[in-house]
Amino acid sequence: MSLPLRLAALLVLATAAGAQQTPIAFTGAHLIPVDGPEIESGTLLVHEGKIVAIGASVAIPSGAERVDASGKTIMPGLVDTHSHAGQVEGADRSAPMQAGVRTLDSINVRHSGIQKAQAGGITTANIMSGSGHLLSGQTTYVKYRDGKTIDELLLYNADGSVAGGIKMANGTNSRRDPPFPGTRAKSAAIVREQFVKAQEYAAKIEAAGDDESKRPERDLGLEALGEVLVGKRVVHHHTHRHDDILTVLRLAEEFGFQVVLQHASDARFVAQEIAAAGVPASILLLDSPGGKIEAKHVAFETARALEDAGVLIGFHTDDSITDSRLFLRQGGLAIRAGMSRQGAIYGLTMAGARMLRLEDRVGSLAPGKDADFVILSGEPLSIYTQVLETWIDGERVFDRSDPADRLYAEGGWGASHDQTTAAHDLAGEGH
Repeated sequence: MSLPLRLAALLVLATAAGAQQTPIAFTGAHLIPVDGPEIESGTLLVHEGKIVAIGASVAIPSGAERVDASGKTIMPGLVDTHSHAGQVEGADRSAPMQAGVRTLDSINVRHSGIQKAQAGGITTANIMSGSGHLLSGQTTYVKYRDGKTIDELLLYNADGSVAGGIKMANGTNSRRDPPFPGTRAKSAAIVREQFVKAQEYAAKIEAAGDDESKRPERDLGLEALGEVLVGKRVVHHHTHRHDDILTVLRLAEEFGFQVVLQHASDARFVAQEIAAAGVPASILLLDSPGGKIEAKHVAFETARALEDAGVLIGFHTDDSITDSRLFLRQGGLAIRAGMSRQGAIYGLTMAGARMLRLEDRVGSLAPGKDADFVILSGEPLSIYTQVLETWIDGERVFDRSDPADRLYAEGGWGASHDQTTAAHDLAGEGH
C-alpha cells in the first residue's frame, strides 16, 4: 500500500474512532438486529464509531447521551450492491475489456446523489461503472460518509488496499461494432481469452521469482484479472436473460472466480441452477414497464423463487435507474409477491454486506460492528414509513428534521445542486 493511501486510511479510521467521544444510547426503540430476534423496546448503545451493546436491557454508562427513540424503529444501515452514484465513469470505447480502469478515479463525492442515498438510509454501497463493456472497470466499495474527497468514503481490505470488485456484463449491452463483440458467443470467447492471458501472466511472474529481468512487462489489466482469479476481487456481473445467466455461471466455474449476479431478470427460470452453483444474486425490482427487451421478464416473483431455491438474495438501486431515496421499496415489492419479510430485510442489509465481503463490519446491529444504522418512523417496508436519521460510524449524516437534509429526501429547488451552474447560489452544495 502506497504512503498516500496508507495515510488516507489512517485518517478515515481516526475520524471514525475519534469523532464520537461520548457514548450515545438510543432507548425505547423497536430494534431490528437482522442477525437475531427483533426487540420490541430496547436500547442501542454506540461509542467511538462502534456498536457497544444492543438489547432489551442495556447498562448505560454515566455521562452517556440519551436519545429517546420511543415509537421509532432502528435497523442496520442499508447496503446497495450496485450503484452509479457520484457521476462515476469507467471504460471508454477503445476495447471491450478494460480491467485496469478504476472507478475510484472518477467518483464525485460532492454529487447530490450521495446525499440522496443518505436520505434513503443507505450507508454502504458498491459504486461501479456501466454495462456497455464485457468488463468496464474496478468497482469501489464506499460508505456514504460526509466527505470532501473520495478518500474519506473509501473502505479498505485487511492488506490496506482499497476495497472493491470488478464490473462485467453480457447480453445486448456489450454487443457493438468491432472491437466489441457482435454476438453472445463471441462475448464469452473474448472473456475466456483474457482470463487465459491473465493465468499465463501470473504464471510468468511466479516463475520469475525475485529475478526482475525475467518478469513480464507490467500489465495493469492482467493484474486486476489476476486479483479476480485468486479471489481478491469479486466479479459483479450485469446479466439479464436466462441463457446469459448460465453463461456467467459457466465462466465462473471454468476459471474459479467468485461472482455476484446483478439484475438477473430471468433468475426465477434458472433458480435451481443458481442455487446449485452457490452464487448469490442482487436483484432489481421495477414497478413500471420499459427498458431493454432482454429484461422483459423482470418480475416481483423473482425474489420469492430465489428464496425458495435457497439463493442468497440482495437488492440494489442501480441508481439512478431507481432512486436511492426509495431503496426500502425493493423489499416491499418483493414481499408483495411472496418473499418473506425476514428475507426482504436481510436482503437490504446483511445479504449485501456478504456480497461485498463486509459482513464482519456492517449489515447487522451487533456489538463490535460499525455503528451504521437507520432510524425510521415505523415499519421498514411500509410505504408510509420515512427515514428520519441515517448514522455512519456513530456520526449522523442525515437528519430529516434539518431543512437542508429534508430537501434531499423530498426534492425541490436545490436538491440537485450539482446540475446548476456556478452562477447559482452555492449555499446548497451539501454537507
